[in-house]
Amino acid sequence: MKIPKQVTVGDSVYVIQEPDRVASCHGKIHYDRRVIKIGKGNTYGTYTDDERSNTFWHELTHAILHDMGSGLAYDEEFVADFSDRLHKAIKTAKFE
Repeated sequence: MKIPKQVTVGDSVYVIQEPDRVASCHGKIHYDRRVIKIGKGNTYGTYTDDERSNTFWHELTHAILHDMGSGLAYDEEFVADFSDRLHKAIKTAKFE
């Protein structure tokens, strides 16, 4: 999946940045600055396209839940479980 350069969630426009590394994680969201970071890898190697796509959906899930005012935006277990399923549903979708 190609990672977008920006995405709008509610009234907030998030810019997506793709640094070489994101400290101690695959990705990070900064609600106040409206920035989502998707790392390209870590000290052990480069993330696969699938890992980066999954990370994008994970951080977008945080953004959506935050926009909804839901406390689930801060529940990493819920966000990981939900975004993993979302990622799989999107990558296996058939349009024909």
